[in-house]
Amino acid sequence: MDEMEEELKCPVCGSFFREPIILPCSHNICLACARNILVQTPDAESPQSSRASGSGVSDYDYLDLDKMSLYSEADSGYGSYGGFVSAPTTPCQKSPNGVRVFPPTVPPPPQAQHHLLPHTGVLPPVPRNSCLTCPQCHRSLTLDDRGLRGFPKNRVLEGVVDRYQQSKAAALKCQLCEKSPREATVMCEQCDVFYCDPCRLRCHPPRGPLAKHRLVPPAQGRISRRASPRKISTCTEHELENLSMYCVQCKTPVCYQCLEDGKHSTHEVKALGAMWKLHKGQLSQALNVLSDRATEAKEFLVQLRNMVQHIQENGVEFEACLVAQCDALIEALNRRKAQLLSRVTKEHEHKLSVVRDQISHCTVKLRQTTGLMEYCLEVIKENDPSGFLQISDALIRRVHMTENQWGKGSLTPRMSSDFDLTLDSGPLLQTIHQLDFVQMKVPAAPILQLEECCTQTNSTTLSWKQPPLSTIAVDGYILELDDGNGGQFREVYVGTEMICTVDGLHFNSTYKSRVKAFNSSGVGQYSKTLVMQTSEIAWFTFDTASAHPDIILSNDNLTVTCNSYDDRVVMGNTGFSRGVHYWEMTIDRYDNHPDPAFGIARADVMKDVMLGKDDKAWAMYVDNNRSWFMHNNSHTNRTDGGISKGATVGVLLDFSRGILLFLINDEQQGPVAFNTLEGMYYPAISLNRNVQVTLHSGLPIPDFYTPGESEAAGSVC
Repeated sequence: MDEMEEELKCPVCGSFFREPIILPCSHNICLACARNILVQTPDAESPQSSRASGSGVSDYDYLDLDKMSLYSEADSGYGSYGGFVSAPTTPCQKSPNGVRVFPPTVPPPPQAQHHLLPHTGVLPPVPRNSCLTCPQCHRSLTLDDRGLRGFPKNRVLEGVVDRYQQSKAAALKCQLCEKSPREATVMCEQCDVFYCDPCRLRCHPPRGPLAKHRLVPPAQGRISRRASPRKISTCTEHELENLSMYCVQCKTPVCYQCLEDGKHSTHEVKALGAMWKLHKGQLSQALNVLSDRATEAKEFLVQLRNMVQHIQENGVEFEACLVAQCDALIEALNRRKAQLLSRVTKEHEHKLSVVRDQISHCTVKLRQTTGLMEYCLEVIKENDPSGFLQISDALIRRVHMTENQWGKGSLTPRMSSDFDLTLDSGPLLQTIHQLDFVQMKVPAAPILQLEECCTQTNSTTLSWKQPPLSTIAVDGYILELDDGNGGQFREVYVGTEMICTVDGLHFNSTYKSRVKAFNSSGVGQYSKTLVMQTSEIAWFTFDTASAHPDIILSNDNLTVTCNSYDDRVVMGNTGFSRGVHYWEMTIDRYDNHPDPAFGIARADVMKDVMLGKDDKAWAMYVDNNRSWFMHNNSHTNRTDGGISKGATVGVLLDFSRGILLFLINDEQQGPVAFNTLEGMYYPAISLNRNVQVTLHSGLPIPDFYTPGESEAAGSVC
């Protein structure tokens, strides 16, 4: 019967049920605990009144009640008196008797304390507009004028609890001990909790409000719990009437007066005894099915217990194998350690040898220098001028020679004290960190979905899937492309998605792609290789995302102007890094002789100055009479010839030669503007409100120009 004990305990106080009542959601709660978790709501906030009588679950609209619930299902707190109480924001606290409570947002008035009325043994009346939330399913309902009396008492549960407690005639245990409960020594009548001496001193000290609580021996407390006489089963609507019939529609016992009042007059009713036997039979049948499941569960537990022995045996064997493998790794590491230490020792001895040799050499020189200095000082002391002059020149030369010897790097150490050896342990540490068990196979090769793979201009979209019958777990995928020129494959995507778009490819290039899957066991096989061809012509438009806010685009982003008198930059939406590219811009409007700039730029070029002012752009700016080349604010190659309305400016970028040149009205403007160009460049232009141009991209190379050898075919890439 110990397994049944949890069924007999109140979800609020954690103790055995005392005067349990049945909520419409079929859960049970102590009568006193129900009053403790009542929440008083204002009239404006109260949900539509629901009668708490035994008229059946159909009387409660749980959907609406859940929406109006004072507490979400994510919390498990309960409100108290003190006005409308919303979801608690304070941490959950635990009272000495195990009740989970949240402090009310407003202190409860004295008349709302949840205690019995003095000398009466009955609960005080329930305030109007009180709301009760089930502590198990968190569904809420509003009580009617009868309050908690509208809920039927669970006399069956109360009787089971009494019999269970009587069967536990042994010494009562402390209810607060976490492990191995000790024998209870006292019971608090107010808290309704059994304490051992240590728990009483820790959780129920005789001070403050607890000093007024009455502590009694455990046996007396157990008797007081059963002291209330069992009442005769009466109707919750008519307390003087006994329950004698059963309403089939409302699924609740009723009295004769309930039938006469008309509430159940149209409902199907049956004799209480007959329905009692019928439901007992249904419960017995359900218990038989549950008993079969319990038998299966017991057999399953036996199987699990047998597995414990096998797991222990296999664990010992596996641990021994693991220890042997790790010991082999440690032994290999120790051998390598000895080799590295030998190299360090050799380096150490070499450094010491060099330094000691230098010390010996310097010591000899210093001794000679000191001797010369002392000799010279003694010579200076002599008073014989002629004798001094006979040797002074030689001494002076010796002193200078000695001083020069010290000045030719002789005072610089020949060897550094630092060791120039650095142990590269990163790859090994990474390998150690990645050392793990292999629990499954590597994934199978993915399948490229050809119907969903496509290319557009210089971007490609690839889609793949796992084989239909593959059940191996996949952690991610690796997509690889070559360089578009038959070179090596490189990773362009690593992730869990099974579709990927790769931008920024070369025009007029053939790319090969493949994909493979990986998991913790390793990397699987590659899929079949897919060959894709990018567009032969470099079509592009102006890029709205990177343009300066003053730029105005129209004509599907092919025509551009500006609403500012200052120069503003806009770039193309496609970058180039290989091939020969040519595009033109037609001057649609040209007022007041402005000087727009045309050229190429890096992605991070300045957008609020003329193109070419910084080191991120290479441009030609032109007015109505002449033009200049400009890069990093350096103006070069002034050339006569300007633009007007209707003129055409061409830009030719040849990566095979690394050059950039410009054309005006199909004639080359000046010499080659820039050379040694490498990397990624975007078409760009700067203009103000006096200019409007239209872009024409993907044009053939002018006839006068001969591309480099790698581009001899003459196609635009």
